[in-house]
Amino acid sequence: MASVGTLEDAARKRKERLRALREKKHENSKDDVSEKSEGDKLPRPIFRSYKPQDEGLKEHALDAVKPGDVEREVKNQIEAGKTKHVVEEVDLLNLAPRKPDWDLKRDIAPKLEKLEKRTQRAIAELIRERLKASQEDLASVVNASEAVARADEDDEDD
Repeated sequence: MASVGTLEDAARKRKERLRALREKKHENSKDDVSEKSEGDKLPRPIFRSYKPQDEGLKEHALDAVKPGDVEREVKNQIEAGKTKHVVEEVDLLNLAPRKPDWDLKRDIAPKLEKLEKRTQRAIAELIRERLKASQEDLASVVNASEAVARADEDDEDD
């Protein structure tokens, strides 16, 4: 039963708010009518490119705008263009457009450096294994290559 009483209270409050809104709206409409009757306030026209014939409207026309001094502006721009800008260093990377996959290459570069180091180590290891497999000493191979180089020099001298 208590809920029925609260519903009636809520309905009564709602009716009071609606009545207050109606009264407020009615008062505003009376003010609007009285303002219109005092004088029709129409927007004031502004004539920018049109010169009215009526004397009453001529006061609303804007004055003609005089163009700026173009010659002076052009001279200023020419003088500004004559100043010598010394370009010490041109970075061609900033001038040239980037390829579409430049960001992928940038992200992979550190990994490629690691792979390059590993590749060089693997190549060196393979060379060592071949030398061991052929039962030759590294010093003898170096000495043999030096001997071949000397022989080539002797042949060229003759």
